[in-house]
Amino acid sequence: MFNKLIFFILLITTSFTASAQYNWALKSDKDGIKIYTSPVVNSKLKALRIECNYQSTLTQMVAALLDLKTRTEWIYHTKSIRLVKQVSPSELFYYSEINLPWPAQNRDFVAHLITTQDENTKVVTMDGPVAPTMVPEKDGIVRVKNSISKWLIFPLNKNEVKVEYTIQLDPGGAIPAWLTNMFASEGPTQSFKALRLQLKKPEYRSASVPFIKNY
Repeated sequence: MFNKLIFFILLITTSFTASAQYNWALKSDKDGIKIYTSPVVNSKLKALRIECNYQSTLTQMVAALLDLKTRTEWIYHTKSIRLVKQVSPSELFYYSEINLPWPAQNRDFVAHLITTQDENTKVVTMDGPVAPTMVPEKDGIVRVKNSISKWLIFPLNKNEVKVEYTIQLDPGGAIPAWLTNMFASEGPTQSFKALRLQLKKPEYRSASVPFIKNY
């Protein structure tokens, strides 16, 4: 997930805009989706940031991102996903497996997803660090054990938001160059375009998320 493979290994996925350790460079600007990369100290993989505007309320966007059962419909190469533990309406753990073509082995991860909202700006933050030991590892699947990811959702007006998703991780094991390139060219664009379609579904348009206040 280029390490853009990482985007699809974890959605499961920050801005880190105030962090001096990142030096973002625009690599792609297509279909309203901007993709940036940055070198990471002591890592061969680059960090990834994706930006996109959506016709959506804050509630719609958060409802769609928290709807685990539909993530296989729009997150590139997601094979399966399930809830592990619901701590509160705004905090949960989930398990996901990412389907990779041969000869690469599938990856899986357990994410700890925490959603908060700034009372003044209404900006929503969704942190998704991994919890690698919460679910036993499976034979033949490489566990993602190191990851930093975050969604930032900025309200632009009552019916439009800007999303920034940033992720830095080590997918573990070996990833062939051709596979990295495939995910780099197709993954971010396909997933963020598919999210646009998800947001149009009636269940999100009428969704209620008690801990989120719209702009």
